[in-house]
Amino acid sequence: MTGFVYHEAYLKHHTGFGHPESPQRLVSIHQHLANQKLSDKLHHIQPFQADLSWIELNHSPDYIKHVENATKRHVSYLDSGDTGVCPESFEIARLAVGGCQAAVDAIMQGKVENVFCAVRPPGHHALYDRAMGFCIFNNIAIAARYIQKQYDLRKVLIVDWDVHHGNGTQASFYSDPTVFYFSTHQYPHYPGTGHQSEKGDGDGFGFTLNVPLKAGSDDEDYISAFETQLVPAAQKFHPDFILISAGFDAYINDPLSYMLVSIKGFGKMTQIVKDLAEAYCEGRLISTLEGGYDLGGLSQCVEEHLLVLMKK
Repeated sequence: MTGFVYHEAYLKHHTGFGHPESPQRLVSIHQHLANQKLSDKLHHIQPFQADLSWIELNHSPDYIKHVENATKRHVSYLDSGDTGVCPESFEIARLAVGGCQAAVDAIMQGKVENVFCAVRPPGHHALYDRAMGFCIFNNIAIAARYIQKQYDLRKVLIVDWDVHHGNGTQASFYSDPTVFYFSTHQYPHYPGTGHQSEKGDGDGFGFTLNVPLKAGSDDEDYISAFETQLVPAAQKFHPDFILISAGFDAYINDPLSYMLVSIKGFGKMTQIVKDLAEAYCEGRLISTLEGGYDLGGLSQCVEEHLLVLMKK
Protein backbone atom coordinates (compact mmCIF):
# COMPACT_ATOMS: atom_id res chain seq x y z
CA MET A 1 0.00 0.00 0.00
CA THR A 2 0.83 3.68 -0.17
CA GLY A 3 1.16 5.42 3.16
CA PHE A 4 -0.21 8.83 4.05
CA VAL A 5 1.04 11.02 6.91
CA TYR A 6 -1.33 13.68 8.22
CA HIS A 7 -2.41 15.07 11.57
CA GLU A 8 -4.89 17.78 12.48
CA ALA A 9 -2.24 19.36 14.70
CA TYR A 10 -0.48 20.54 11.53
CA LEU A 11 -3.34 23.03 11.14
CA LYS A 12 -2.33 24.74 14.40
CA HIS A 13 0.79 26.21 12.81
CA HIS A 14 -0.57 29.70 12.08
CA THR A 15 1.56 31.91 9.87
CA GLY A 16 -0.44 35.15 9.93
CA PHE A 17 -3.27 36.67 7.97
CA GLY A 18 -2.82 36.43 4.22
CA HIS A 19 0.32 34.27 4.42
CA PRO A 20 0.43 31.83 1.47
CA GLU A 21 1.67 28.92 3.60
CA SER A 22 -1.59 28.61 5.52
CA PRO A 23 -3.41 25.72 7.24
CA GLN A 24 -5.96 25.85 4.42
CA ARG A 25 -3.44 24.08 2.18
CA LEU A 26 -3.78 20.86 4.17
CA VAL A 27 -7.51 21.37 4.71
CA SER A 28 -7.98 21.52 0.94
CA ILE A 29 -5.88 18.41 0.34
CA HIS A 30 -7.63 16.43 3.07
CA GLN A 31 -11.13 17.39 1.90
CA HIS A 32 -10.33 16.71 -1.74
CA LEU A 33 -8.93 13.25 -1.04
CA ALA A 34 -12.02 12.44 1.03
CA ASN A 35 -14.34 13.68 -1.72
CA GLN A 36 -12.51 11.52 -4.25
CA LYS A 37 -12.84 8.47 -1.97
CA LEU A 38 -9.06 8.17 -1.97
CA SER A 39 -8.41 8.45 1.78
CA ASP A 40 -9.81 4.99 2.50
CA LYS A 41 -7.36 3.43 0.06
CA LEU A 42 -4.31 4.80 1.86
CA HIS A 43 -2.49 3.41 4.88
CA HIS A 44 -2.68 6.22 7.44
CA ILE A 45 0.53 6.71 9.41
CA GLN A 46 0.53 8.48 12.77
CA PRO A 47 3.30 11.07 13.10
CA PHE A 48 5.21 11.62 16.34
CA GLN A 49 7.23 14.50 17.71
CA ALA A 50 10.82 14.09 16.61
CA ASP A 51 13.39 13.81 19.37
CA LEU A 52 15.65 16.85 19.37
CA SER A 53 18.70 14.63 18.95
CA TRP A 54 17.53 13.82 15.41
CA ILE A 55 16.90 17.46 14.57
CA GLU A 56 20.42 18.25 15.80
CA LEU A 57 21.79 16.10 12.98
CA ASN A 58 20.88 18.96 10.64
CA HIS A 59 20.46 22.05 12.84
CA SER A 60 22.56 23.66 15.54
CA PRO A 61 21.41 23.26 19.16
CA ASP A 62 21.48 27.06 19.49
CA TYR A 63 19.13 27.45 16.53
CA ILE A 64 16.72 24.83 17.89
CA LYS A 65 16.64 26.66 21.23
CA HIS A 66 16.17 29.95 19.36
CA VAL A 67 13.07 28.59 17.63
CA GLU A 68 11.67 27.27 20.91
CA ASN A 69 12.28 30.51 22.78
CA ALA A 70 10.99 32.73 19.97
CA THR A 71 7.71 30.88 19.75
CA LYS A 72 7.31 31.01 23.53
CA ARG A 73 7.70 34.80 23.30
CA HIS A 74 4.82 34.87 20.78
CA VAL A 75 6.89 36.36 17.96
CA SER A 76 5.15 36.54 14.59
CA TYR A 77 8.11 35.77 12.31
CA LEU A 78 11.44 33.98 12.50
CA ASP A 79 14.76 35.18 11.14
CA SER A 80 14.29 36.09 7.46
CA GLY A 81 10.88 37.67 8.08
CA ASP A 82 8.93 35.41 5.72
CA THR A 83 8.56 32.46 8.09
CA GLY A 84 5.42 33.09 10.10
CA VAL A 85 5.08 31.34 13.45
CA CYS A 86 2.80 31.11 16.46
CA PRO A 87 3.28 29.73 20.01
CA GLU A 88 2.57 26.18 18.80
CA SER A 89 4.96 26.25 15.84
CA PHE A 90 7.99 24.73 17.57
CA GLU A 91 6.12 21.60 18.61
CA ILE A 92 4.34 21.30 15.27
CA ALA A 93 7.63 21.64 13.39
CA ARG A 94 8.90 18.72 15.49
CA LEU A 95 5.74 16.81 14.51
CA ALA A 96 6.46 17.51 10.81
CA VAL A 97 9.95 16.06 11.18
CA GLY A 98 8.51 13.11 13.10
CA GLY A 99 5.93 12.55 10.38
CA CYS A 100 8.72 11.94 7.90
CA GLN A 101 10.51 9.67 10.37
CA ALA A 102 7.30 7.70 10.89
CA ALA A 103 7.08 7.31 7.11
CA VAL A 104 10.60 5.87 7.03
CA ASP A 105 9.72 3.46 9.83
CA ALA A 106 6.57 2.28 8.02
CA ILE A 107 8.53 1.49 4.88
CA MET A 108 11.38 -0.23 6.69
CA GLN A 109 8.91 -2.30 8.72
CA GLY A 110 7.26 -3.49 5.51
CA LYS A 111 3.89 -1.87 6.21
CA VAL A 112 3.93 0.19 2.99
CA GLU A 113 6.07 0.56 -0.10
CA ASN A 114 5.93 4.33 -0.45
CA VAL A 115 4.52 7.30 1.49
CA PHE A 116 3.29 10.85 0.93
CA CYS A 117 3.73 13.14 3.94
CA ALA A 118 1.12 15.91 4.08
CA VAL A 119 3.02 17.88 6.70
CA ARG A 120 3.65 21.49 7.51
CA PRO A 121 5.61 23.64 8.03
CA PRO A 122 7.63 22.76 4.91
CA GLY A 123 11.38 22.38 5.20
CA HIS A 124 13.70 22.59 2.21
CA HIS A 125 14.79 26.23 2.73
CA ALA A 126 15.66 25.76 6.42
CA LEU A 127 19.39 26.20 7.01
CA TYR A 128 21.63 24.83 9.75
CA ASP A 129 21.11 27.88 11.91
CA ARG A 130 18.34 29.94 10.33
CA ALA A 131 14.71 29.74 9.27
CA MET A 132 13.70 31.06 5.87
CA GLY A 133 11.19 30.61 3.08
CA PHE A 134 8.32 29.42 5.32
CA CYS A 135 10.59 26.63 6.66
CA ILE A 136 11.68 25.96 10.26
CA PHE A 137 13.30 22.50 10.32
CA ASN A 138 14.46 20.73 7.18
CA ASN A 139 12.14 17.71 7.17
CA ILE A 140 13.67 16.00 4.15
CA ALA A 141 17.29 16.49 5.23
CA ILE A 142 16.61 15.09 8.69
CA ALA A 143 14.76 12.15 7.13
CA ALA A 144 17.85 11.39 5.02
CA ARG A 145 20.05 11.32 8.13
CA TYR A 146 17.47 9.21 9.94
CA ILE A 147 17.51 6.66 7.11
CA GLN A 148 21.29 6.45 7.27
CA LYS A 149 21.73 6.26 11.02
CA GLN A 150 18.63 4.36 12.12
CA TYR A 151 18.57 1.81 9.27
CA ASP A 152 22.15 1.80 8.01
CA LEU A 153 21.18 2.57 4.41
CA ARG A 154 24.08 4.57 3.08
CA LYS A 155 23.01 6.26 -0.13
CA VAL A 156 19.99 8.58 -0.31
CA LEU A 157 18.76 10.37 -3.42
CA ILE A 158 16.76 13.57 -2.88
CA VAL A 159 14.67 14.79 -5.81
CA ASP A 160 13.41 18.36 -5.33
CA TRP A 161 10.87 19.57 -7.89
CA ASP A 162 9.59 22.53 -5.89
CA VAL A 163 9.60 25.66 -8.04
CA HIS A 164 11.99 27.28 -5.55
CA HIS A 165 15.49 25.89 -5.16
CA GLY A 166 15.98 23.94 -1.93
CA ASN A 167 18.98 25.91 -0.73
CA GLY A 168 18.77 24.47 2.79
CA THR A 169 18.83 20.87 1.61
CA GLN A 170 21.64 21.55 -0.82
CA ALA A 171 23.71 23.19 1.92
CA SER A 172 23.16 20.23 4.24
CA PHE A 173 24.79 17.77 1.84
CA TYR A 174 27.04 19.93 -0.34
CA SER A 175 30.21 18.14 0.82
CA ASP A 176 28.61 14.74 1.35
CA PRO A 177 28.93 12.00 -1.31
CA THR A 178 26.35 9.77 0.42
CA VAL A 179 23.39 12.03 -0.40
CA PHE A 180 22.74 13.00 -4.01
CA TYR A 181 20.70 16.19 -4.35
CA PHE A 182 18.85 16.83 -7.63
CA SER A 183 16.75 19.95 -8.18
CA THR A 184 14.65 21.44 -10.95
CA HIS A 185 13.45 24.96 -10.20
CA GLN A 186 12.62 28.31 -11.73
CA TYR A 187 15.78 30.39 -12.15
CA PRO A 188 16.40 33.16 -11.40
CA HIS A 189 13.86 33.09 -8.59
CA TYR A 190 13.74 32.92 -4.81
CA PRO A 191 16.05 32.18 -3.00
CA GLY A 192 18.60 32.98 -5.72
CA THR A 193 20.61 29.76 -5.46
CA GLY A 194 20.59 26.70 -7.70
CA HIS A 195 22.80 27.68 -10.63
CA GLN A 196 23.99 24.74 -12.70
CA SER A 197 27.57 25.52 -11.63
CA GLU A 198 26.69 24.49 -8.06
CA LYS A 199 27.83 20.86 -8.10
CA GLY A 200 29.05 20.18 -4.58
CA ASP A 201 32.33 20.64 -2.76
CA GLY A 202 35.19 18.43 -1.65
CA ASP A 203 34.14 14.79 -1.40
CA GLY A 204 30.64 15.88 -2.36
CA PHE A 205 31.62 17.35 -5.72
CA GLY A 206 29.42 15.85 -8.42
CA PHE A 207 26.68 14.81 -5.96
CA THR A 208 24.64 17.99 -6.41
CA LEU A 209 22.85 18.39 -9.73
CA ASN A 210 20.88 21.56 -10.41
CA VAL A 211 18.78 21.92 -13.54
CA PRO A 212 17.57 25.54 -13.47
CA LEU A 213 14.64 26.26 -15.78
CA LYS A 214 13.45 29.59 -17.11
CA ALA A 215 10.04 31.06 -16.35
CA GLY A 216 7.38 29.59 -18.59
CA SER A 217 8.82 26.07 -18.59
CA ASP A 218 6.21 23.36 -19.04
CA ASP A 219 5.71 19.60 -18.77
CA GLU A 220 8.01 18.90 -21.68
CA ASP A 221 10.85 20.90 -20.13
CA TYR A 222 10.51 19.16 -16.78
CA ILE A 223 10.20 15.67 -18.21
CA SER A 224 13.23 16.28 -20.39
CA ALA A 225 15.25 17.36 -17.33
CA PHE A 226 14.19 14.22 -15.49
CA GLU A 227 14.88 11.86 -18.38
CA THR A 228 18.18 13.35 -19.55
CA GLN A 229 19.65 14.49 -16.21
CA LEU A 230 18.04 12.74 -13.26
CA VAL A 231 17.71 9.22 -14.65
CA PRO A 232 21.35 8.73 -15.70
CA ALA A 233 22.57 10.34 -12.46
CA ALA A 234 20.39 8.01 -10.39
CA GLN A 235 21.55 5.01 -12.39
CA LYS A 236 25.14 5.89 -11.62
CA PHE A 237 24.48 6.71 -7.94
CA HIS A 238 22.32 3.60 -7.33
CA PRO A 239 20.45 4.89 -4.23
CA ASP A 240 19.26 2.82 -1.28
CA PHE A 241 16.31 5.16 -0.65
CA ILE A 242 14.68 8.03 -2.56
CA LEU A 243 13.09 11.13 -1.05
CA ILE A 244 11.07 13.76 -2.93
CA SER A 245 10.71 17.37 -1.86
CA ALA A 246 7.28 17.54 -3.46
CA GLY A 247 6.43 21.17 -3.99
CA PHE A 248 3.51 21.68 -6.37
CA ASP A 249 4.11 25.39 -6.95
CA ALA A 250 5.36 24.88 -10.53
CA TYR A 251 1.68 24.28 -11.30
CA ILE A 252 0.39 26.49 -14.09
CA ASN A 253 -1.88 28.62 -11.86
CA ASP A 254 0.30 28.93 -8.78
CA PRO A 255 0.55 32.53 -7.53
CA LEU A 256 4.21 32.25 -6.43
CA SER A 257 5.72 31.09 -9.70
CA TYR A 258 5.69 31.53 -13.45
CA MET A 259 5.81 27.90 -14.55
CA LEU A 260 3.35 25.92 -16.69
CA VAL A 261 3.40 22.39 -15.26
CA SER A 262 0.07 20.58 -15.51
CA ILE A 263 -1.52 18.11 -13.10
CA LYS A 264 -0.57 15.28 -15.47
CA GLY A 265 2.96 16.66 -15.60
CA PHE A 266 3.39 16.05 -11.90
CA GLY A 267 2.07 12.54 -12.45
CA LYS A 268 4.71 11.90 -15.10
CA MET A 269 7.49 13.16 -12.84
CA THR A 270 6.19 10.95 -10.05
CA GLN A 271 6.24 7.93 -12.36
CA ILE A 272 9.86 8.54 -13.36
CA VAL A 273 11.00 8.74 -9.74
CA LYS A 274 8.87 5.77 -8.74
CA ASP A 275 10.43 3.71 -11.54
CA LEU A 276 13.88 4.62 -10.20
CA ALA A 277 12.87 3.54 -6.70
CA GLU A 278 11.60 0.21 -7.98
CA ALA A 279 14.73 -0.33 -10.06
CA TYR A 280 17.32 0.52 -7.41
CA CYS A 281 15.92 0.49 -3.88
CA GLU A 282 13.05 -1.99 -3.68
CA GLY A 283 10.47 0.75 -4.17
CA ARG A 284 11.51 2.70 -1.05
CA LEU A 285 10.17 6.19 -1.76
CA ILE A 286 8.88 9.03 0.42
CA SER A 287 7.58 12.36 -0.79
CA THR A 288 6.96 15.25 1.57
CA LEU A 289 4.95 18.37 0.89
CA GLU A 290 6.88 21.57 0.29
CA GLY A 291 5.22 24.39 -1.69
CA GLY A 292 2.00 24.71 -3.66
CA TYR A 293 -0.30 27.68 -3.09
CA ASP A 294 -3.16 27.44 -5.58
CA LEU A 295 -5.48 25.43 -3.34
CA GLY A 296 -7.53 23.75 -6.05
CA GLY A 297 -4.49 22.96 -8.16
CA LEU A 298 -2.51 21.77 -5.14
CA SER A 299 -5.24 19.30 -4.16
CA GLN A 300 -5.56 17.92 -7.67
CA CYS A 301 -1.78 17.62 -8.09
CA VAL A 302 -1.51 15.72 -4.81
CA GLU A 303 -4.31 13.40 -5.96
CA GLU A 304 -2.47 12.69 -9.23
CA HIS A 305 0.78 12.16 -7.33
CA LEU A 306 -0.90 9.66 -5.01
CA LEU A 307 -2.64 7.80 -7.83
CA VAL A 308 0.74 7.16 -9.45
CA LEU A 309 2.30 6.08 -6.14
CA MET A 310 -0.64 3.68 -5.56
CA LYS A 311 -0.54 2.18 -9.04
CA LYS A 312 0.73 -1.39 -9.25
